[in-house]
Amino acid sequence: MAFTRPFLNQPTQTKPFTRANMRTSFLSILSIFLFLSLPSLSLSERCNPKDKKVLLQIKKDLGNPYHLASWDPKRDCCDWYVVECDPNTNRINALTVFQANISGQIPAAVADLPYLETLVFRHITNLTGTIPEAISKLVRLKMLRLSWTNLTGPVPASLSNLKNLTFLELNYNQLTGSIPPQLAQLTNLGAIRLDRNRFTGEIPEEFGKWTGSIPDLYLSHNQLTGSIPKSLGNMNFSTIDLSRNKLVGDISFMFGKNKSTQSADYSRNMFEFDFSKVEEFPASLVSLDLNHNKIMGSIPASLTKVDDLRALNVSYNRLCGKIPTGGNLQSFDVYSYLHDKCLCGAPLPACK
Repeated sequence: MAFTRPFLNQPTQTKPFTRANMRTSFLSILSIFLFLSLPSLSLSERCNPKDKKVLLQIKKDLGNPYHLASWDPKRDCCDWYVVECDPNTNRINALTVFQANISGQIPAAVADLPYLETLVFRHITNLTGTIPEAISKLVRLKMLRLSWTNLTGPVPASLSNLKNLTFLELNYNQLTGSIPPQLAQLTNLGAIRLDRNRFTGEIPEEFGKWTGSIPDLYLSHNQLTGSIPKSLGNMNFSTIDLSRNKLVGDISFMFGKNKSTQSADYSRNMFEFDFSKVEEFPASLVSLDLNHNKIMGSIPASLTKVDDLRALNVSYNRLCGKIPTGGNLQSFDVYSYLHDKCLCGAPLPACK
């Protein structure tokens, strides 16, 4: 009988190392690496830690309101409510607080968000105090909207440092004092809204010396006095609203054929001049409101040549004579001409 070696002593057979085996091994290692890296990816955070610290301070200064409940330090602040992060730098570039049940003052800490381009506190009736001077440090700001609040005190002249501003909205507040002439140094503005406050004093002469962009100018519903600076006549405002102040004098120099004004509201002041001496109006004029002043003379016939005129109000003045025929003047109702000294002709009763 032949004697055989035990099974354990028999030589083992190995599989040849093929290209397919090598590919399988590589995919296995790659899968393990990706799996192990998942936890670290989920824990990564875009938000800059300095910005996060500042935002949490702002929340604390505002009394930890429910409106900012998403501002959880355990979460990425780029995902928080009312803030935005720049997709490239991951720095906070927008803080927009709107219609919030928040009481207190604007935290000075907002000035410690150096990459802010948009800052909004709007429709917050319990927001009080003054505009923080520190906001002037936010030199990247393009939009500043602090409106429909109960902010008081003056407008900091240092806001003129915000050279990149394209929109400044400070209306519907309780701001007082004079309008800083330095604001005319904001040469990139598309619009400046200072209406519906309690500003006093005169319109700054500098507002007639804008360089660069000429902004839409809203100064209505204040307590401004004096006459309109002659320098404003050199400006080509698309929209100008000076209504409901205590302004006086002649504003005939504010009109002209070479301007591109679309909307002009000078109503409810004490302007006094001869309207018939205004020989030319901007062809672009869409709306003109002169009601409740002391304007005398007659309605200029040149107003019939303004083809785009869609709104006109010259009521409650001292105008006299026949309303010129032509253009759009007969398309307006009687309320556009009421309570003048002796106007007549359509749409009013015929002249005697």
